[in-house]
Amino acid sequence: MNLINKIDEKYKNSIKEKDSNSINTLRLVRSAIKDKQIALRGKQENLMDGDVLNILQSLVKQRKDSIEAFEKANRQDLIDKEKAEIIVIESFLPDQKSENETKVIIETVIKENNFSSIKDMGKLMNIIKSNYLGEIDMGVAGKIAKDSLGK
Repeated sequence: MNLINKIDEKYKNSIKEKDSNSINTLRLVRSAIKDKQIALRGKQENLMDGDVLNILQSLVKQRKDSIEAFEKANRQDLIDKEKAEIIVIESFLPDQKSENETKVIIETVIKENNFSSIKDMGKLMNIIKSNYLGEIDMGVAGKIAKDSLGK
């Protein structure tokens, strides 16, 4: 079963269980997927799981950014809502690598490809994105890569 079908199935179950948080969050997810499908019409027939993972990751990132803004505004109610949405969205993402695991992966890729300067950052990030799609937070990976290549 592909990721879109899993999301639809979870959405149907949430409606049956009357879980309003999951229903609302999954509506947003389904809407984002539908928008991407419309944008790709004519270029690509169906969204691949990798495309859906990218959408899910961007939705999580948006919520984390919102949490930061809500923390500054001292709005705990909105922070809690965003965190609950993140939990629902992350249930469809593969387990995220820890910061230490990410660091080891990046250093291994650097050694294997003889990357030596910040100019190699794009190549490094492409390799990580293609090999570890959905498993690594690209924001964290970017910081680690910059530190590793900036030596």
